[in-house]
Amino acid sequence: MAGRNGRTVRDLRRANRTVVLQRLYFDGPLSRFELGPATGLSSGSVSNVVADLVADGLVEEAGSVDSDGGRPRTLLRVAPASGHMIGVDVGETRVRVELFDLTLTELARAERPLAPQRHDVDVIVGHVRDGIAEVLATAGLPPERLLGAGIGVPGIVEHTADRGAVVHGQTIGWDAVPLEALLRAGSPLPDTVPCLIDNGAKTLGQAEMWFGAGRGARNAVVVLFGSGVGASLVTPEAEQGRAVEWGHLTVRVRGRRCRCGALGCLEAYAGAESLLARWREEGGRVPEGTDEETALTAMLAAAYPADGAAADPVALAVLEETAEYLGAGLSDLINLFQPERILIGGWAGLQLGARFLPAVRRHAVSYALRHPARKVTVDLGRLGPDAVTVGAAILPLADFFARGGRRPEPAPEYPVPAWRTALEERAPH
Repeated sequence: MAGRNGRTVRDLRRANRTVVLQRLYFDGPLSRFELGPATGLSSGSVSNVVADLVADGLVEEAGSVDSDGGRPRTLLRVAPASGHMIGVDVGETRVRVELFDLTLTELARAERPLAPQRHDVDVIVGHVRDGIAEVLATAGLPPERLLGAGIGVPGIVEHTADRGAVVHGQTIGWDAVPLEALLRAGSPLPDTVPCLIDNGAKTLGQAEMWFGAGRGARNAVVVLFGSGVGASLVTPEAEQGRAVEWGHLTVRVRGRRCRCGALGCLEAYAGAESLLARWREEGGRVPEGTDEETALTAMLAAAYPADGAAADPVALAVLEETAEYLGAGLSDLINLFQPERILIGGWAGLQLGARFLPAVRRHAVSYALRHPARKVTVDLGRLGPDAVTVGAAILPLADFFARGGRRPEPAPEYPVPAWRTALEERAPH
């Protein structure tokens, strides 16, 4: 039965479960008494919802605290073992798969390296499938116990009704790849386990906003600085984040050729791949036969030697120029979106780290309009190199919360009778 606002009793019950679960998840342990003001629910509704969640095994007791003159209050928390998620990072140099419990404690991981410039669709799909099977086997977890698998990928992700998530990854040679359908074919996951795919910069942003340096901000930009660069914009209108192809903003007319094929993109100057290419072109001694992460480490050591030796002037000049390009690119984000915070993550951003950040910050402020520049902070992300996989695992976790902590039900073979739906909606909460 629907009320005047169109919401049914089932909708209300789901919303109440969601708000209680989320408060316990982010702010717990909490007592029933504390949950009332924290959620805006009446004490009776809190008691009913908590009893329901305890019965489902999602919430458990976590000790007690003294109250003012009364009985000790029992503390409640989300039960870590009550759900599991998989996060997958399809990166530039490897595919990383991690298994988490409900509180995002890592239980198992698997990694598959990728050859440089090789993102064959069949290879990626095989790595993801094998990685999922490996982490499940390591933890001894049946696949049907999963709440879902989230996958962060480079490129634009289009969610279609007939083919699921389709990836347009121009920089890696993917043109309308139906990744969700390909992963489902022969997947170790049953159909009842959601497979959620989104842009890697967006999953990084989701992780930093939930658990990292973005907590408490209403407007933020989270930058993924790896082989290339991308960004996720978080606003009150887009609380889950929105991926923006910031790396393909034109910063120099008729400039360097970008991996996407265009000229003068920011990624052609600020991504780790282009940074190392420019060092090599200028006569730098880039280590041969190594991956990008190892080569970037060597470049940093050459530019900033720890033993007091003379710095490599070529490496230093390229890094300083990159800091200016990156700062100029950040100034566009500042002018366009006026965020409270800009957070820089990704393996290359974290590797360049604190030594690189002051120059980037200085250039960002100098190129931006004064008013929004005075209000923004530019810092490193806090979650380290696993942030994309954590953010990917948040995709099924957020979906689980939105459903009030209930798993997806298999589609019925026959239409559910109207009388049964009406009875379920009238059931007390």
